[in-house]
Order: sequence, then C-alpha cells, then structure tokens
Amino acid sequence: MARHELRFPGESDEYRRARDDLLEAELALRRATEAVAAQRRELPPGGAIPEDYEFDGADGPIRLSELFGGGDTLVLYSFMYGPEMERACPSCTSIVDSLDGAAPHVEQRVRLAIVAKSPLARLQAHADTRGWHNVRLLSSAGNTYNHDYFGERDGSQRPMLNVFGRDGDAIRHFWGSELNLTAPDPGQNERHVDTIWPLWNVLDVTPQGRDGDEPFPRLAY
Repeated sequence: MARHELRFPGESDEYRRARDDLLEAELALRRATEAVAAQRRELPPGGAIPEDYEFDGADGPIRLSELFGGGDTLVLYSFMYGPEMERACPSCTSIVDSLDGAAPHVEQRVRLAIVAKSPLARLQAHADTRGWHNVRLLSSAGNTYNHDYFGERDGSQRPMLNVFGRDGDAIRHFWGSELNLTAPDPGQNERHVDTIWPLWNVLDVTPQGRDGDEPFPRLAY
C-alpha cells in the first residue's frame, strides 16, 4: 500500500483519504511507465538506415554515422521549421527550449541533435533568439531524412522523435514516437513526446491541469 505517516499543515481527513487513493494511482502509473520503458528496451533490431544521411552542421557537412561520436545511441528530434514556413513551430520551440538545458546532462549517456528542413543559417537565427547554446542543430535541407523518418508528411513538416543505435557496422532505427502517427484518443492530441516536454508535466500537477483545448505554446507572451 502506498501510505506514509507525514501530513501537510491543515490537511483534512477527507483530503488525506483522497490523496492516499491518488497515491495508489500514481504508484500504478510509475510501475506502468517503468514496464513500458522495459518493453521498449526489449525491441528487436529495427531497420537499417537506407543511407548515411548528410546534414549541414555548424562545422560543415556531417553524416548521420558521425553524429554518434564514440557512442552507440543517437536521439534526433525533427523540429517543425521548413523553408516555406514563416516562423518556427511554437510547440517544437517550447520542447527545444527545455532540451537545450538538458542537453549537457543527456550527452553524458547518448548523443542528441535537432533536425530541421530550413537552411542552417535560418535555424541558427531562430536558435539565437531563444538563447540555445547546448543542442546540436542540423539542417536536412539536402537529404530525405525528414520524409523517411516521418518528420515530414505530405509536404508538411511534422514533429517526430527518433532514436538510432549502432549495431556493429550497421546503424539501425531503434524507436520512434509513433503515437504521432495514430488516431488520438477522444479529447486528447497525440501526446507523443510529452515525456520530454516539461511544460505539460508541470501543468499536470496543478489544480487547473491542462486547458481543455490544450492550446499550444507561443513564441512570445
């Protein structure tokens, strides 16, 4: 049973009973989250990449294989900012605002990069307005990565999180945020990258919760 003896100042018996019930639900959710993560880690080998994509990076052209450095795992987030878009996606921007702070910690274990279809100079200009200094930025303007790994569908840019692993001499796709490719449950959007998006995780513990219409973030307030 999920119980403890500590009490917050002024709480009622009614509050404690309801909170203990919620504590059980939170414990079940944590267990389910751990079980899903374990199931994910047991996935069989994914498909080998069809080509060693060349991106435009801060130091010039760089191949996907080179992004691994000396590691075995690479996380790529497809950022919605195509050359035809007037501005970068506010939701993707909110996500990368957070990832930029987390990047030095993440990179102790795996490599991380942000991929967008816009030319690198345009992507970097947006990054400068946000104060991003830690995340690696890559332009996929010269390759089909976005299309092949569902960061682009029907000519439109889409958010997508993909993980790749080095398997000997081969590079294989490990996992992608495929909830973005399915029909959402009633009243929800796809919520395919919520686990890396602190905004909603913070709001979920407030009395207001997420707004019923779940409005997307803005670039300025």
